[in-house]
Amino acid sequence: MEDKIRCGWCSSSDLYKKYHDEEWGVPVYEDQKLFEFLILETFQAGLSWITILKKRENFQLAFDDFDYKKVALYTEDKIQELLQDAGIIRNQLKIRAAISNAVAFMKVQEEFGSFSKYIWEFTDGKPIQNNRQSLKEVPATTPLSDAISKDLKKRGFKFVGSTVVYAHMQATGMVDDHVADCWKKSNFLKVNNKTSPKSFIFF
Repeated sequence: MEDKIRCGWCSSSDLYKKYHDEEWGVPVYEDQKLFEFLILETFQAGLSWITILKKRENFQLAFDDFDYKKVALYTEDKIQELLQDAGIIRNQLKIRAAISNAVAFMKVQEEFGSFSKYIWEFTDGKPIQNNRQSLKEVPATTPLSDAISKDLKKRGFKFVGSTVVYAHMQATGMVDDHVADCWKKSNFLKVNNKTSPKSFIFF
């Protein structure tokens, strides 16, 4: 891939670079995509994100294109089938959590109209643009991810600790943690240098 200055965490592979350049930190408002990242992030717990990215297509096939309506109806036979699928992470607790999370996901939709509306209300519907100078400044959790994690758990979600939630926020663009010299941050500032500050939340 062309030589660009990127956040240091993605330098180990082209797959990481592509994900960084095209998805990480880009706001996601579509429910099915949010559910996809929720599944992937919960399966990542205790593992590296590159491990999940390498298996992403397999997860897509195994979980019916991340259709939460279908996942919520998975039977014990389906669970056993997934446990035999070497293409995904064969963790029984996480597989069962994916199903119960799909059920909880739809309950949130019923209450708020969409999961997107629910989750984005935590940032007033706007991405948080952080000003990180280096990777050392990027936290694993924040008070906001603590609060979201607590609320998700109350709603029946599993494997949604604060670290998982903050990674989800980064992945879906609720927060932008690209460091100052990353081309994505520089590009954002160039594109938005005439945008009203009210369009974003800065910390």
